[in-house]
Amino acid sequence: MSTPRFLDLQYNISKRKYLKKPSRMFSSSSRQNSGLSQVFQPTVEEMKKVFDKFDKDKDGKISQVEYKDILRALGKGSTTRDVQKIFEVADLDGDGFIDFKEFMEVNRRGGGVKTVDIQSAFRIFDLDGDGKITVDEVFELLKRLGERCSLQECRKMVRAVDSNQDGVIDMDEFMTMMTKSLMLG
Repeated sequence: MSTPRFLDLQYNISKRKYLKKPSRMFSSSSRQNSGLSQVFQPTVEEMKKVFDKFDKDKDGKISQVEYKDILRALGKGSTTRDVQKIFEVADLDGDGFIDFKEFMEVNRRGGGVKTVDIQSAFRIFDLDGDGKITVDEVFELLKRLGERCSLQECRKMVRAVDSNQDGVIDMDEFMTMMTKSLMLG
């Protein structure tokens, strides 16, 4: 498994925080072709939120078990060998864990978050694969991730991102939400 794949999974976890912020809207219709190579640099604060999602026991490091648990919650059936490969790349000091400094270094070496990574994150939320994220899909994924969130709260999240007011989040709205505050690299 490559470093960009690792970054993709990091951002899949962080989406919940972004769904709550209506200020993250923009239009990105030009991403269809050349946009796949665009790179977005997350802030340290954004990366810390992602790291904290992985670090379930709040000990300041991500274990292979914690990493695997998140993958399982996202419906990614990665094998123990896949997780070991990720840790071979990310665990720079060889202690068997990924601390925040290592987490940031993997992001730096990976070159940031690519548009294709965000599109992949969209597909994780889009449980039925219809190209739209519904309130029920947000609710279901957050429940899998162990988040306590009511259906009403999920409706508010979707409304905050749903710029065309059709009741669902499409790829452009998702891209807007995920990249609004990220700096173009």
